[in-house]
Amino acid sequence: MHILLSNDDGYLAEGLVALADALRKHAEISVVAPDRNRSAASNSLTLETPLRAYTVDNGFVKVDGTPTDCVHLAITGFLDKEPDMVFAGINHGSNLGDDVIYSGTVAAATEGRFLGLPAVAISLVGSYPSHFDTAGQVAVTLLKQLIKNPLPQDTILNVNVPDVAINDLKGYQATRLGQRHKSEPVVKSADPRGRTIYWVGPPGAEQDAGPGTDFYAINTGYVSITPLQIDLTRHERINALKAWLPKENNL
Repeated sequence: MHILLSNDDGYLAEGLVALADALRKHAEISVVAPDRNRSAASNSLTLETPLRAYTVDNGFVKVDGTPTDCVHLAITGFLDKEPDMVFAGINHGSNLGDDVIYSGTVAAATEGRFLGLPAVAISLVGSYPSHFDTAGQVAVTLLKQLIKNPLPQDTILNVNVPDVAINDLKGYQATRLGQRHKSEPVVKSADPRGRTIYWVGPPGAEQDAGPGTDFYAINTGYVSITPLQIDLTRHERINALKAWLPKENNL
């Protein structure tokens, strides 16, 4: 088993190191990650400039690109041996509900799935998370489960782990994505030259967070595991849209 690891917090992130330490005991690993924090990069690819990759002292490869760049580069020719699976993380903070749209961690897993590989995105929930060993053990458990019982090829697992000791976890729950309130307003400020600048505000608070959601699982001490699909089509609305569209003679 050969696993590709990436993240969006950068190649020096504690979570990435913890994930590598946990999985290398059970598989061959290759680590290709951004050279700096690229959180919220989503699924962006770098197309107008070349990418540069450097191997650092611990064997990790850092790339001056996005998480999606890293996974795309690794799978499509950079690595001598194509991986069997992609793990992204361990993210420093949650990827719950609407977060998955922006998350570079989830995007790294998505790119793996686009390129035909099983993929897992794993995050440790908390403003200043510390129990990366717990999330690492969760990753190992899921790896063993994936080897025994592979999931459908169109599935990505979005995993969120409470920031607690492993013995304090209550278990695992299969969940759906919850939903947040709209984001907080932008923060207006000024740079040292007096020019106006804006900071994107923090994400909104939990809104749809009842039983069955990823928010609820985390809030009650469980590991949340949400299956994600790449097809964003709202299939049940296609017929209604057909009826809504103008007739050909009304063009």
